[in-house]
Amino acid sequence: MQITLKLYAFLTDYLPADARRSNALALEIPEQSTVASLIAARALPPRLVHLVLLNGQFVPAPQRDAQRLSAGDVLAIWPPIAGG
Repeated sequence: MQITLKLYAFLTDYLPADARRSNALALEIPEQSTVASLIAARALPPRLVHLVLLNGQFVPAPQRDAQRLSAGDVLAIWPPIAGG
């Protein structure tokens, strides 16, 4: 099934070069994939995965192992960001 992965701030470094400008990558993933399994498959360091939205809805860290992905989903991930 296909989903869209969006990575922001310095997490865009984990996208292929041609996807960094748009921050988005269309991915073909196995059925039954979860938010956590996708994060692991893309080798995103857990300490850098802070804000996770699935179709615009916040997914807390304790729910990421159980939250299944569906065809057409948009998963957006931000790292911790400090302001000043």
